Amino acid sequence: MTIDEIVTLIQAVSDNGLTSFVYEEGNQKLILKKKKKKNVAQAPVAPVVISQPAAPVMSPVAVTVPAADASLTGFTGVSRLTLPEAEAGNKADAENKEHLDIGSDKVVTSPLVGTFYCAPSPEAEPFVQVGDTVKKGQVLGIIEAMKLMNEIESEYDGVVEAILVENENVVEFGQPLFRIR
Repeated sequence: MTIDEIVTLIQAVSDNGLTSFVYEEGNQKLILKKKKKKNVAQAPVAPVVISQPAAPVMSPVAVTVPAADASLTGFTGVSRLTLPEAEAGNKADAENKEHLDIGSDKVVTSPLVGTFYCAPSPEAEPFVQVGDTVKKGQVLGIIEAMKLMNEIESEYDGVVEAILVENENVVEFGQPLFRIR
């Protein structure tokens, strides 16, 4: 039996899903065995929902491109930042964040993902409005999640400075809802 014939037999065994094969001719015997693959039952995979964050946060990233890879800067979107430039960018972002900051350390955030409602029913008055005085534990709104209504209570005493979401909008976990001063 020639090498080409052996290779052909190996290929035939592999292609047909055989796990073993024995060939005998005269005083020659060829045994081919293939290990069985373990059948691993996969659990059904649940669909993955990827949502965008409520307020995307972007900051520059310092990238050091070695001189040998300097040609990479010709590609769209690739830029070379030195460490001082990156630090300057981070300082500028911090200054911008101060201007964009919601302006108070008294912020009531969403404890879960769901739909925000500012009133107990569509025809009812809102729980609170801008300028209202609130006490700790007072209901500020409702978030509906999986057909359950979850009351959002104030964590602070103070005055409602801003309502940061609109009625019937979807909110994310940790998203600022109210600013209280």
